Amino acid sequence: MPHHGRVPDPLLLTWDALDGLVAALADDVGRDYDLVLAITRGGLVPAGMLAYRLDLREILVAGVEFYRSAGGTHPEPQVLHFPEAPLLAGRRVLVVDEVWETGETMTEVLARVRAAGATPVSAVLHYKPSRSRVAGRPDHFAATVDGWVTYPYKAGG
Repeated sequence: MPHHGRVPDPLLLTWDALDGLVAALADDVGRDYDLVLAITRGGLVPAGMLAYRLDLREILVAGVEFYRSAGGTHPEPQVLHFPEAPLLAGRRVLVVDEVWETGETMTEVLARVRAAGATPVSAVLHYKPSRSRVAGRPDHFAATVDGWVTYPYKAGG
């Protein structure tokens, strides 16, 4: 069960710590899903790790850019590619990202999954309640943080 406690700021996450967070998240989310939808780029690695733990073989990808590489954000999340509705319709979809910071990216993706006729459930490694700018919160998260998290799979991390 995730501890939902606060973690130190800033956090440099190791591969072992990442594995522990994914294990806690897997225990929390359960197994009642048809597929995993990973939000790029940060959600790709956790989604793959989670899919192994949940024995889910189907992983789809939503390409979304909110944070610009040069810094700052777009006015709203930019959806670069998204699975076609027939791939999602009538299915229970576990939507995975590494962090819920403002919540805007996940909110956009969840809305699109619902519009495709599917039932989305959100799961993130880290939830930043003090930074969220949307109503609600993730359905599942492994830990809360306030500051920056450097994940071991990100370039330069």
